[in-house]
Amino acid sequence: MMRIALVEGDGVGPEVVQATVKVLVALVPDIELIELKAGLQCNKDTGQFLPDETVNGIMEADSCLLGAVQSAPAGTPGYRPVVPMLRQKLDLYANLRPVKPIVGDGPDMVIVRENTEGLYVGEERVEELEDGTKAYVAERRYSDLGMKRICRFAFTYARDNARKKVTCVHKANVMQVTDGAFRKTFGEVSQRFPKLRTDELFVDAAAMFIITDPARFDVVVTTNLYGDILSDEAAGLVGGLGLAPSGNIGEVHSFFEPVHGSAPDIAGKGIANPTATMLSAAMMLKHQDKVGLAEQIEAALRECYAAKEVTKDQGGSLGTQEFADAVVKRL
Repeated sequence: MMRIALVEGDGVGPEVVQATVKVLVALVPDIELIELKAGLQCNKDTGQFLPDETVNGIMEADSCLLGAVQSAPAGTPGYRPVVPMLRQKLDLYANLRPVKPIVGDGPDMVIVRENTEGLYVGEERVEELEDGTKAYVAERRYSDLGMKRICRFAFTYARDNARKKVTCVHKANVMQVTDGAFRKTFGEVSQRFPKLRTDELFVDAAAMFIITDPARFDVVVTTNLYGDILSDEAAGLVGGLGLAPSGNIGEVHSFFEPVHGSAPDIAGKGIANPTATMLSAAMMLKHQDKVGLAEQIEAALRECYAAKEVTKDQGGSLGTQEFADAVVKRL
């Protein structure tokens, strides 16, 4: 039996998670689903954005499916973004973002992003200058451990998934200490995987080539901020963030989530597209060594898209739950 934590979140989060639960229950009838809370609505209900019981519940489950979480308004006292905080609390150091069209030809790359360090450590401050003005400073931090394990994750993923090449994306020509260390670590780790080809690109060049020559990429490994931006850019090649799944993976724990936001403007209308959440659930099943079940979800989605049985944002006429029913019928 699989024990899966569910965090529906805010906005359209509950709708896309509930639609995905239909698929999971159809595939795994004895699955145990544990409902937990986090996000803006959770804070309104409990006074906390990420309760300890939610963190503990995810730690006790086999994995977690997370819906979209809405950010609090700027300046909200005590607020830290929920998803980065959850990544750090559970030490989910690897963010996995596959980029592949659901149907038809297109790019087929995987972006592996370091998930707990870099600029997203949240260390910001305001400094008073001699002239009476202020400077606003954000620190980014890399560690030997953090760099080694994300590079090792990328190479291991490439090897285990019959990939041929790993590309390191950095800006070591300018950030010579931090990105220079990342580039050096990548080179050292690559020596343990002699059958895989390697190359490297500056982040600005990588951003251009993702658009002009996406076929040159296979597995990409990069730092937190760069990976955040590049993976969203790459998603634009295969239908946008509404179709983009992701995984947050550590040595012990994991959670999987759609990349899109909470979309409060369409929440409750029954029109949100749950595809990214379903693909995230497929990633979760693969991580639990349920590859056959994951492939059934992917195949059902491909059939629905090929038959134009899709939600309105993709040119179809189905609502959120109607689309889920169509996927279940094709499992």
